[in-house]
Amino acid sequence: MNIITILVVGLVAGFLADKIFKNTHGMWGDLLIGIVGSFVGTWLFGQFGIGGGGLIEQILYALVGAVILLFALSLIRRRK
Repeated sequence: MNIITILVVGLVAGFLADKIFKNTHGMWGDLLIGIVGSFVGTWLFGQFGIGGGGLIEQILYALVGAVILLFALSLIRRRK
């Protein structure tokens, strides 16, 4: 993927994950969550032998990864 695609996928996935968790991290927070979520989701789906695909699939992988990331962060915050 080129850098523009990574940023668009990250921003869309982070935005959608924020809406699912009803958080507001702002545009930069959404972008960071989406990009890290993209790595998590791509790795996770790769472990199951699922990978590749077009832009929609990449957004789905990133969204799943971002939701997992936000869920883990909410568990960590709850313990404090």
